[in-house]
Amino acid sequence: MNSTLRRLAILAFTFASANIMAGQVLSVDPAKMTRLGTVDERFQSYNIEMVEVTGGRFWKPYSSQTKSPGQALSTQQAAAPIAGLGADLFEYRPPIDLSNSRLRKLAAALGPAYVRVSGSWANSVYFQDSDAAAPANPPSGFGSVLTRKQWKGVIDFARATDAQLATSFAISPGTRDPGGQWTPDQARKVLAYTKSVGGRIAAAEFMNEPNLPTFGGAPKGYDAAAYTRDLAVFKPFLKQNSPGTLLTGPGSTAETPDRPPRPIPGFLSTDALLTATGPAFDVFDYHLYAAVSQRCAQRSPSSGTSAEDALSPEWLSRSEKIATFYAELRDKYEPGKPIWITETADAACGGNPWASTFLDTFRYLVQHGRLAQMGVKIIMHNTLSASDYGLLDEKTFTPRPNYWAALLWRKLMGSTVLDAHLSTPHSVYAYAHCLQDHLGGVALLLVNADQQHSYQLNLPSDAEGYALTAEHLEDKAVLLNGKPLALLSDDDLPQITGERVHAGKLTVAPKSIAFVAIGNANNSTCR
Repeated sequence: MNSTLRRLAILAFTFASANIMAGQVLSVDPAKMTRLGTVDERFQSYNIEMVEVTGGRFWKPYSSQTKSPGQALSTQQAAAPIAGLGADLFEYRPPIDLSNSRLRKLAAALGPAYVRVSGSWANSVYFQDSDAAAPANPPSGFGSVLTRKQWKGVIDFARATDAQLATSFAISPGTRDPGGQWTPDQARKVLAYTKSVGGRIAAAEFMNEPNLPTFGGAPKGYDAAAYTRDLAVFKPFLKQNSPGTLLTGPGSTAETPDRPPRPIPGFLSTDALLTATGPAFDVFDYHLYAAVSQRCAQRSPSSGTSAEDALSPEWLSRSEKIATFYAELRDKYEPGKPIWITETADAACGGNPWASTFLDTFRYLVQHGRLAQMGVKIIMHNTLSASDYGLLDEKTFTPRPNYWAALLWRKLMGSTVLDAHLSTPHSVYAYAHCLQDHLGGVALLLVNADQQHSYQLNLPSDAEGYALTAEHLEDKAVLLNGKPLALLSDDDLPQITGERVHAGKLTVAPKSIAFVAIGNANNSTCR
C-alpha cells in the first residue's frame, strides 16, 4: 500500500476531517452507561456444515472454475444435495481436515464458542458405528455417510479450540419404522460413541430447519403433526441418553415480518410448528438470513439483495426486523426461554459474492451489536470456512474481513451489554459493552456506513482505538489503523493493538468501523 492510501486509512481516527456530518457533536459518558442485559460468553460462535465433515457437494464458490461435478465421483459424492435446486449451484469438497493447525489456531482465537455441525445435509446422514471404511454408497434412506473417524475429528476439534459442540440428527426415511415413525437408533449410536471418546454434545436440535422439510430430506408430506410426533419421541430420548444436552428448537428459517414467505415447496410456518408442539424446548432458536444469495435468487428475485444496497439502512435493519418477528413467537409459545440464532450470514445459499469482503463486515457487526441489545444470547455464523460466507477461505484458511472483525469483538466486547445513550445520525451505528477482562472499562463499537461523511464523538477521556478500513469496500484485505492485517509466517495471528486516542473530538471516517476501548471509564456496572 502506498503512503497516501495508508494515510487515508489512518484518518479513521483523527481530530480534523473534511465533510463532517452536519449536526451537533455526539457526547458519551461511559461512566454512566447502564446495563441492558448480558450475552453468553460464547455469544459469537460458528458452524461447520455436516457436509464439510463427510465430504460432499456444498454451495459452489463464485470464483470456482469447476464446470461440473465430474465423472469420477461416487454415487454419494454426486447425489443431488438439496431437492429442487440445480446441480450447478453446488461443488464437491473432500472431507475437511479438522486437524489442520492453521484452522485450529484461528478457531481457538475466537473461543470460547459453540461449533455447530449440522445443516440440511445432516438430516439424511448415516452414522457408521464401526471402524470400517465408509461404503461407496449410503444405506437406503440416507444421503451420506459419517464415519467414526470423522466424528472423532469433530470432537477433537471442539476440544482443541475451546468450543462446545452443537448438532442435529438424521430424520430421513432411513431412520423410520415401517409406519413412518422416527426411531432413535441412529441418534443413540452417535450419542454413545461421542461419550465413549470423551466428547459431549452441549446442544442439539431434533432436525435442521423443520419448516423446510422438502429441502431437508424429510419424508414426503412431512408436516407440523409429523414433527410433533417425532419430537415427542426425541425429547425424552435425548433427556435420558444425554441429560446435560440443551434441546434447542424449532430452528426455523426463511420467514420475514414484512413480506409473505418465499415460494418454497412444503413450507411450514414457525407459528404452525409451535402451535402443534406446545412448549418443548430449553432454548428457542432460529436461522437468520435476510436474503437469498445470487445463486438462488432466480427462484425468488424479490428475496435477493445487491452490493449497492449493502450499506443501506434498510438492509442493515433487516436482521433487527426478523429478530423482532421471532422474539414475538418466542414470547407467545416459549416465554422466558433464551434466544439463540444457530445459523446466520449475509444471505442463504452460500452467501453473495461480497460476503467475503469488507463490504459485508458492516452487516456482520451491526447485526451482532443490535441483536445483543435485543437479548439474543448466541449467534452462530455460517460458516467457519466453507463457500463465500465463510470467515476463512475454504482452500487456504486465510482470514477474511469478517474474521478480523470477529477477533476484535472477541478481544474487546464483554458479555455485559450497555446502553450507550447515543442518538446517532443516519447510517451511523453505536454499541457499547463492558470492556472484556477489564474492570470498570467500556468498549464502544462505532460503525459509519455513510459513504461520504465523517462523524464526531466527544470522548471524555483517553482510549485505545482500533479502526477497520479497506482501500475498496469489496476488498478481501482489511486494514487495522492503516496497517494490513495478515497472518505471520508461522500462521500465528499478528499482535492486535490499538492506537492511543486522546480525550476530545474523535472523528470516525466514512466507510469505516471503529472499536474504542476506554479502560478508565469507571463504569460501576462493569465492576
